[in-house]
Amino acid sequence: MTRTEPGQRPEQRLLRLHWAWWVAIAAFVTLIGAAGFRAVPSVLIDPLHEEFGWSRATISAAVSINLVLFGLISPFAAALMDTFGMRRVVAGALVLVAAGSGLTVVMTESWQLLLCWGVLVGVGTGSMSMAFVATVTSRWFVRHRGLVSGLLTAAGATGQLVFLPLVASLATDHGWRTPSLVVAIAALAVVPLVLTLLRDHPADVGTTAYGAPVPTSTATVMPSGNSVLRAVNVLRAAARTRTFWLLAGGFAICGASTSGLVGTHFVSAAHDHGMPHTTAASLLALIGIFDIAGTVLSGWLTDRVDPRLLLGAYYTLRGLSLLVLPSLFAPGTEPSMWVFIVFYGLDWIATVPPTVALCRDRFGESGPVVFGWVFASHQVGAAVAALGAGAIRDLEGSYDLAWWFAGGLCVVAALLSLAVRPIRDPAPVETRR
Repeated sequence: MTRTEPGQRPEQRLLRLHWAWWVAIAAFVTLIGAAGFRAVPSVLIDPLHEEFGWSRATISAAVSINLVLFGLISPFAAALMDTFGMRRVVAGALVLVAAGSGLTVVMTESWQLLLCWGVLVGVGTGSMSMAFVATVTSRWFVRHRGLVSGLLTAAGATGQLVFLPLVASLATDHGWRTPSLVVAIAALAVVPLVLTLLRDHPADVGTTAYGAPVPTSTATVMPSGNSVLRAVNVLRAAARTRTFWLLAGGFAICGASTSGLVGTHFVSAAHDHGMPHTTAASLLALIGIFDIAGTVLSGWLTDRVDPRLLLGAYYTLRGLSLLVLPSLFAPGTEPSMWVFIVFYGLDWIATVPPTVALCRDRFGESGPVVFGWVFASHQVGAAVAALGAGAIRDLEGSYDLAWWFAGGLCVVAALLSLAVRPIRDPAPVETRR
């Protein structure tokens, strides 16, 4: 379907969409769905607290487990995709998410929340995380890698935020069990799309990566050996480098200041100041809308600007915005809050394309797996922030300290990113991907 024969006329070629774009479409939908599945717990903190009497720290612990597993599974999922293929891993992950979400409707104890939303959904969504983005772009794209990384990253981040108003509305009108069932059904509905469009390697459909030179082989190359062992060996090698720890440290702060803090507690924090849950969820969704533009722009810039400088700028700007956030909360949406939503939205997860590029540049073919480990640090940071902010709210009666602390950490992340050594002999911008 996608292989262009030498004798084809130009108009025939135009009618055929390169299979890489079909793979990107399948990945885009999957990532939106995976992110949407993870959006549910952050809106259900108050309903679960009211029905079961569980503390916010307990409920936040389920979110923390989800976030940790979402990250820790990532490098192993990338290695499993190398061995068993993206289709099998992603389809299995969707089934796992459906099981975890569906089972929550019959839970009666807090440990069941930890098991379902924490473990099952965490493992499932972790298998469709940002390492999946790195795998797709590394295998299927040579041209426009940064741009496609930005688009897929936007799907992963934006899906979580865009689904929040729907989840909040369903929970308000029909109870928290309804969105849990909707997530289970939606996860299963994506499986046929994955099986139909997602392909593991360009050679599987007789073509090459988009923008690649003339093919040298049509055979699919699948690494041999134990996937878990390979992921661990890649970590051992990467951990000997200064670059890995700088990227991992910065990305841990990235997770703490986005999905861990804002993604998990923004709705509750706004509600503390009198804002309705649905209004706060809509504001968080708007962050996701602006994130699309910000992340795609970041991908475009990553193809042209030193990724280290981009990360330094992104983290600094994010830190400044978080430092002023506590003074912006009010029962209604004041103009200053709108400014924050736009500004923070553009920066929400714009850090991913330059981080993927640095992993690919520094670690070569192992880049996707290395990024999986870097992303694991992102989720560890997110988990610590999710649990810590919940504990701060229980102890202090306010989230203010959490926002200020996260803002200061972002400045540290900027310094870590700028400390990454530049490549000695950098390739031309369009080929340095």
